[in-house]
Amino acid sequence: MTPVNLAIALLILGNLLASLSDVAVKVLDGGVSPFQYIFLRQLISLTLLFPFWVRQSSTSRRLSNPKITALRGHILLIGSGCMVVSITYLSLATANAVFYTAPLLMIPLSMLLLNERPSAKKVLQTVIGFIGVLIILRPSQFHWAAIFALGTAMTLASYNILVRKIPNEQSVITTLFWTTLLSLPVSGSLAWFYWQPLTHNAFFWIALSATFIISYNGLATIAYKKAPATQISLAEYSGLIFVVLFGVMWFDEVPDLLTIAGISLIILPLMPKTWLKKIRER
Repeated sequence: MTPVNLAIALLILGNLLASLSDVAVKVLDGGVSPFQYIFLRQLISLTLLFPFWVRQSSTSRRLSNPKITALRGHILLIGSGCMVVSITYLSLATANAVFYTAPLLMIPLSMLLLNERPSAKKVLQTVIGFIGVLIILRPSQFHWAAIFALGTAMTLASYNILVRKIPNEQSVITTLFWTTLLSLPVSGSLAWFYWQPLTHNAFFWIALSATFIISYNGLATIAYKKAPATQISLAEYSGLIFVVLFGVMWFDEVPDLLTIAGISLIILPLMPKTWLKKIRER
């Protein structure tokens, strides 16, 4: 298997696990406070990351940019809370389609935060993607939880943009470890304030969700180290296929034609030129 094919396989597997994490949240069905869910997921994630972090050298374990790392950690908390609400009240396909606008949102955010000037093509891609979002959400059938889905996409975009301010020398494990650790005081305080009795079943699904997400992060990191992002990034959108299938199989959430059309408008602008060329040739 070539490095590119292996990287694509790893990304598809990672997105399968990330989709199963969303399924775990859907199964909870609002039975656990979002603050409680976030704190426990972060705590479990930190526990899973610790053995890998501690095996590094003392230099590699050191935090390089605490302010940005702490900011990213708390942005992630906001996004996780929005994610729980949106998945609870929207179908998996609808919520995830909005989540996947994060790469499009990175374009205007890079202008505001990094003073970058995107090309006219990038701006057009953003417009097309948001037309897809409007088709999926349909103002005439608008659900208030869609605002939380957009909040998740916005926080994901901000989270990814701010990583550029962290030195490349800092390992991914170190970045994830400190981002998670620095988010615990706030998430723990909120969880304590809204704490509810937790069943073993609910804890199982939260632990499963945390494990799946950390596994996705690890697989994605390995994949992007094995092959250029332009050759494999489309595999990230396998997640949308998985959540549509899981929604149909387990939650009786059958997307209509307008939803499928909207998802297509979100994905197509993000596809590399080489992929689009191959599709046209067929």
